[in-house]
Amino acid sequence: MRSTLVRRTVLTASAVSLALLATACGSDKADDKKTDAKPSAAASSAAAPSAKGKTDTELAAVIVAQADLPDHQFKPATPAEAAAGASATSDKPQCVPLVKAQAMGAVGTSTGTARTKVVAKPKEQAASQSPEDKLKGLMDALGSTATAVTLASYDGKGAEEAFASLKTAGTACAGGYTASGEGQAGKVTKVGAGAPVTAGDEALAYTVEGDAEGEKFTTQLVVVRKGNTLATFSALSLSGAAEQPKAVVDAQAKKLG
Repeated sequence: MRSTLVRRTVLTASAVSLALLATACGSDKADDKKTDAKPSAAASSAAAPSAKGKTDTELAAVIVAQADLPDHQFKPATPAEAAAGASATSDKPQCVPLVKAQAMGAVGTSTGTARTKVVAKPKEQAASQSPEDKLKGLMDALGSTATAVTLASYDGKGAEEAFASLKTAGTACAGGYTASGEGQAGKVTKVGAGAPVTAGDEALAYTVEGDAEGEKFTTQLVVVRKGNTLATFSALSLSGAAEQPKAVVDAQAKKLG
């Protein structure tokens, strides 16, 4: 199991909690798509300059929740995870937006934030299953993709600017960077385009590859802007290769309107 990877990597500040969430799901009861093309984005729909950003309370009411995805399990983000996201940084200034997005931190100056963590529930195992099948089911649950979801709202054109900085960072940081925070560091070796996403006013997706103590891993990052709210989805897996969290992205996009 890639416990070292999860313990050491700061690409997602909540990696340990997400891993524990995946484990809890297992006890409760895809191939990565890569392309050399640039991340796709829907046509930009400018937010009015006078738009007022939402507060923490307002965002808490629209972040994806259990009722939106009954077949997933949710766990609230902790204050420590929020603090870790706020302090996350990079050796390359142009890559800081990517690090923030993956660490549940707000990109730029937001008026409010909301965070949660989610993982799909594993399929229930039949009582008649063999011990080998039950063990395989548990291992599959441990390898499930867990996703950190962060909503951030902005005054004026802040959300557009934050989205633009993430789009620029995807190109500027394609060759890799070091992410750091809370006394730990993780090495990203490549940022490439993820499977295209169509949601909100504009969206982009990245596949982020890295190396931690010789262990290679792949995470998925999706960013969706709707009006003056930015939603980021950072997905990881103990298996080392995360799938794009399409169901979570679709549910959140629908809730944002």
